[in-house]
Amino acid sequence: MAAEKSWLDALRVYVKPCVLSMVFLGFSAGLPYLLVFSTLSAWLRDDGVERSIIGFFSWIGVIYSIKVLLAPIVDNCSLPILTKLMGKRRSWMLVAQLGIMSGLIGMGNADAHTQLQQIAFIGLWVAFCSAIQDVAIDAFRIESSDTIYQGAMAATYVLGYRIALLVAGAGAFYIAEYFSWGVAYFVMAAAMVIGFVTTICLKEPLSRIQEEAESVIQFGFWRRLMVRGNKVLLSPFTEFFIRNGKIGILILLLIAVYKMSDITMGVMANPFYLDLGFSKKEIAEISKIFGFFMTIAGVALGGILVVKYGIMRPLLFGAVLVASTNLLFAVLAVSKPTVLLLAAVISADNLGGGIATSVFIAYLSSLTNTAHTATQYALFGSLMTLPAQLLGGFSGLLVDQYGYYVFFVYSSLIGLPAIILVLLLMYYQGLIADRN
Repeated sequence: MAAEKSWLDALRVYVKPCVLSMVFLGFSAGLPYLLVFSTLSAWLRDDGVERSIIGFFSWIGVIYSIKVLLAPIVDNCSLPILTKLMGKRRSWMLVAQLGIMSGLIGMGNADAHTQLQQIAFIGLWVAFCSAIQDVAIDAFRIESSDTIYQGAMAATYVLGYRIALLVAGAGAFYIAEYFSWGVAYFVMAAAMVIGFVTTICLKEPLSRIQEEAESVIQFGFWRRLMVRGNKVLLSPFTEFFIRNGKIGILILLLIAVYKMSDITMGVMANPFYLDLGFSKKEIAEISKIFGFFMTIAGVALGGILVVKYGIMRPLLFGAVLVASTNLLFAVLAVSKPTVLLLAAVISADNLGGGIATSVFIAYLSSLTNTAHTATQYALFGSLMTLPAQLLGGFSGLLVDQYGYYVFFVYSSLIGLPAIILVLLLMYYQGLIADRN
């Protein structure tokens, strides 16, 4: 049992090759996210775009919430030539990475003053390719190792992801400060080479769904078509509810609200820092670099907590941290802005967010069946981001109407349902354990 392991045993999980390899895939997944989210918001605000329009731009992130529609394709469709050479997961990862690189180059060539529509459309393309990459990487991660290592793999994945956020955040801010936002996006496109090379070097995992696909070749065409249609469209969803019963509804509700507070707040974070009077250089140094190390400490601690205590108790701890730390931004909004206060607030927020993220990824991974890895995980990912992305689109209007203080209090309060749902799941799971 995880609770019986010593702290030294729990720490040793981080030296396993399957765990270490996730750093590089996490980097590849994380790099494009800020470039169509908060870094893009900062670029637009820096060029004088209104906050209400910036809020609507956050709806580009809704593309990440349609992963559930893309996942059956990644799970069941092969790419000509590439799949035979590299395998299903790696071939999709490679194609998506090339699409991200081309999109970032296109965004770098656009002018925020005169080509907002072009930036929006190319941003949608980058998000689309990034969503496909996420689906393939998530499936690759889950199929590459046992459940007991998923917490640590989630932590190293988040480490790589956060390094990418550092590059796409602080790196982009520094480049924009001394050169331009266009040059920053060109450099980010070049950084995607890390993901490209990693994908080529990795070994493809063998998933059950591949084995099952090979086993139906013996049937006739229409029989294969019916089997494939059932597997693609129905099986991932029916299997989840058969396995979890009525509790599955509570699980899906928790997934839908767990990150709502964090994602909603993130839409206005960089515009908030700029409106407080901090320079792009100060934001890069405090919010991105200093905050980065606090996040890494959080994700590492989250991975250890999962190995040591299981998933549910750290999951509750993370939900409480995310909701409570957003209140610190409300305090910052009505206080005299100083570098020290900004550093303290960001430190607490990133530490709590890091713990919550790594634990939540481990939780989502534990819910999947390897026969439908990509589709089920993408369903969870879509539920995780869609409500928050839709709410986030109105954040600029809320700030314009009521100010930052009310907005951050609101973003904290919408984290309360997640805490309640984790407690309910712990209660029902306890009842089931007692019956057994």
